[in-house]
Amino acid sequence: MIEGEELASDLLDWRIGIDLDGLREDGGGSRQLRRWVVQELQGMYAQRYEVPRNTLPRGPSYLSHVLHALKNSRADHFRQALRVTPLTFDALVAAIEDDPIFHNHSGNGQLPVEEQLAILLYRFGHDGNAAGLQGIANWAGVGKGTVVLVTRRVMTAILRPEFMKKAVRMPTPEEKEDAKRWVQQHSCRAWRNGWSFVDGTLVPLSNRPAWFGESYYDRKNHYSLNFQVVSLPNLRIIDYSFGYPGSRHDSVAWKATQLYLEHETLLEDDEWVWADSAYPVCLLLFLVIYARSEALHLP
Repeated sequence: MIEGEELASDLLDWRIGIDLDGLREDGGGSRQLRRWVVQELQGMYAQRYEVPRNTLPRGPSYLSHVLHALKNSRADHFRQALRVTPLTFDALVAAIEDDPIFHNHSGNGQLPVEEQLAILLYRFGHDGNAAGLQGIANWAGVGKGTVVLVTRRVMTAILRPEFMKKAVRMPTPEEKEDAKRWVQQHSCRAWRNGWSFVDGTLVPLSNRPAWFGESYYDRKNHYSLNFQVVSLPNLRIIDYSFGYPGSRHDSVAWKATQLYLEHETLLEDDEWVWADSAYPVCLLLFLVIYARSEALHLP
């Protein structure tokens, strides 16, 4: 008996609770019934869909226009679509294109790495209806399943420890000095030691989590995760934390960052981190109180 028949026999036992040994002794009728059930089960496993599928005609892809036209001639529109500059996009492609996730021994080759990265960036850069699988598939000229598969591949490459150690790290002494120089040029010399900035962002979830879902409900009426990002003045991320639900305050979530946990070694005595009023007053943080310009009443 082949493996498929054994699986089918187990399913048959479970569904109708019959004794196969007894069936073998009952004669030809029972054996025919058993053979028919096995064949039907094998036919179900051999096909992915039980009903005919309707073909959805695909229109022209806008993805190729973004990568081959806008990237070279209109960097502003390229950034509007993918949320990164062409220079950053090329650097990301070069950093992940050799990852084994993009290489397989299948007869069907994968999409080019730059197209897979562009699909991921477009998906992550949009929200609501624009982030739906069908809308992204129409934009890229691929199937909905391909959008999910591409997302998993690119995120697998990006979350490799080797990539993360290179992409997110503390600045070198030269980079720290460049950051201090920028702060001094845009403020005053007394504030130059505040060379980094921290802020939180809420990443919305598509659905309410099944476990402790109410704790993910944030002040903006969404279910989300609280991400903390620490960056330099040139917007390069040097530290981050995640895992807290959206209802947790920034003042709590930022305590999971490396900069907070190891501030005694990462910050000198006269250095601090710029933050807004959502964070607590402490020796690590220099709070900036700001208001919208239309709310100010100047004489």
